[in-house]
Amino acid sequence: MSDFKDLNLSPELLKTLTKKGYKTPTEIQNLAIPIILTKRDLLGIAQTGTGKTAAFSLPIIDNIKRSDIKLFSKRARVLIMTPTRELAIQVLDHIQLYAEGLNLKSTAIYGGVGPLNQVRKLSTGVDILVATPGRLVDFLERGHVRLDQLEVFVLDEADRMLDMGFITDVTKVIDQLPEVRQSLFFSATMPEDISKLADTILTDPKRIEVAPSATPIEKIDQVVKHLHRTNKPLLLIEILKEENTQSVLVFTKTKLGADRVYKHLDDAGISCASIHSDRTQGAREKSLTNFRKGVIKVLVATDIAARGIDVERVSHVINYDVPIEAETYVHRIGRTARAGRAGYAITFCDPVEIKYLKAIEKLLGCEIKEDQTHTYFGAPPRVYQDEPKQKLTNPNKGKSNQPKRRKKKKK
Repeated sequence: MSDFKDLNLSPELLKTLTKKGYKTPTEIQNLAIPIILTKRDLLGIAQTGTGKTAAFSLPIIDNIKRSDIKLFSKRARVLIMTPTRELAIQVLDHIQLYAEGLNLKSTAIYGGVGPLNQVRKLSTGVDILVATPGRLVDFLERGHVRLDQLEVFVLDEADRMLDMGFITDVTKVIDQLPEVRQSLFFSATMPEDISKLADTILTDPKRIEVAPSATPIEKIDQVVKHLHRTNKPLLLIEILKEENTQSVLVFTKTKLGADRVYKHLDDAGISCASIHSDRTQGAREKSLTNFRKGVIKVLVATDIAARGIDVERVSHVINYDVPIEAETYVHRIGRTARAGRAGYAITFCDPVEIKYLKAIEKLLGCEIKEDQTHTYFGAPPRVYQDEPKQKLTNPNKGKSNQPKRRKKKKK
């Protein structure tokens, strides 16, 4: 199939897709849309950036618009669960784009913002609800939303749900789903615990797999640069100033690390922003918008905050820290080389991180090429004035080395 017209979507949806510039469906869209239109359960394995959102959104919209069901207060016909608020907002944006002119009500609920506006939008019921686990469980417990009218349940980015510790909340939601429903399960990887979760949700599902689990897109040029961790800021600045980098996503392991990298880049005069879970929702959305529009060149992010970032023209992904989990590497580099474009993934590796690099190469089934020509290969550690000094462990610190005089006993 090479055209959306071949996928049995309604004329209204096809008209919208043509208007929005959608021409050729991706592989997962070709495979998933016909299955979902038949209302069969689906287990989809696909990497980031393959078009999953349209793959499940388009047939869901098509199916629910064909039936005229009266919505009761606080109900939803479709529930889409995502691991992060950024992804929830992104999915909702796509749904509203596809459903333009179809008179369907959709909204998203997520943490990090006040609940009152979200409660108000749910009060009259919605056709499609996009939600993060924590806020959804809270609303279920408070009676702000009910699932007894639910027709379709979608669990998106299932592997990240478990990585982020949402399994308990996901289980609570599953326990409240009606038995008769269509369930769609999407994950980039399929380890044993994800497979078990899928078994609890799906009934006789059709399985589709766009690419082998945890295999990166072939168009990404990957390279690793070995150096001491203290030289990472210098190399990063050098790359951003001298190489052909237009839109760069830099990954760190921690929130503190993201803020430190941001400070280094800001001090060097490089337009950048950082996003992580300690930033307010407004600040995160502003940073993402500025990154998409090209107002800032570099976005520094933790893995959790970056989940759901959908920017077509990311030229480079830089792993400032080697991820501890090998699968995370695949998620990270999948942010570049989208829509058939070439992309570059650069990994900075300190000697203590080599074990994580080896695990990544084992997962990929090949070695990542090394660059030994960069400025800081083999360079000695650099000492920064703003780094905290090591605490002395000498128990006698600040005490005199002279022996103590014995007090004379009074007679």
